[in-house]
Amino acid sequence: MTDDATVREAPVAGPVPRFEIPGWRKRYGVVAGITGRGTGGGEEGDFDLGLWTRAPVADVMTRWREFRQAEPGFHAHVMAHQAHGARLARHGETAGWVVLDGVDGHVTSRPGVLLLVTAADCIPIYLTAPREGAVALLHAGWRGTAAGILERGIRALARKVGVPPAELAMHCGVGICGDCYEVGAEVMAACGVPAEGRGPWHLDLRSHLAARGRALGLVNITRSAWCSAHDRPTFFSHRASGGTDGRMVAYLGRPDWGTGTSPGREAH
Repeated sequence: MTDDATVREAPVAGPVPRFEIPGWRKRYGVVAGITGRGTGGGEEGDFDLGLWTRAPVADVMTRWREFRQAEPGFHAHVMAHQAHGARLARHGETAGWVVLDGVDGHVTSRPGVLLLVTAADCIPIYLTAPREGAVALLHAGWRGTAAGILERGIRALARKVGVPPAELAMHCGVGICGDCYEVGAEVMAACGVPAEGRGPWHLDLRSHLAARGRALGLVNITRSAWCSAHDRPTFFSHRASGGTDGRMVAYLGRPDWGTGTSPGREAH
């Protein structure tokens, strides 16, 4: 695969609507993908995994149970109420469904721990150190990008396993494309992108994040061809829906086919 290639996440068979990054399971030994809208028929019937929703609690919990059972080999699912910042959580051995506060990125080297971030336009960034089996999953909107979530995630993963960034693989996942993402001068300035001419401007966050990854030394970078706004029948888009849409969940982890766990989590 060429550097910074464009790929399209492929649908996964089964009752839970989800899409997988082509090649990552076979090449890197990790499960990497994102859920979709599904075919539930309307806002109440969509496969919305947002924790803040108007849907009945029983419906939300049922969807989460189905999602957590869809991929075998994981005894822990870790996520957070995200804050559009650059705070990371580093996870050791843990178990169950862990929900933190104020975290936008997760790092682990433990098999059986599935990292999760919610998204509905913001870019999920998947990182893996293939030989060491460690992974990081980041939530990057423009605020998180400006705060340095990508740089923090890359450095944290590289330091954790003792490899240079050039040995990491990175994928910028399903999110809003540059044609659909119209922003003001303050967003362009915060992300360090020149705002040439008269606005409003269009910011291609995935291309910008890929460029920042290359600047840190990564060479194996891909970007999703899906747009959450253009492809709203398949995915959720906060902007295209006027703020009424649900949430997808991006996920990344290395399955554990062994037995036994020791609960606990590393300090942040």
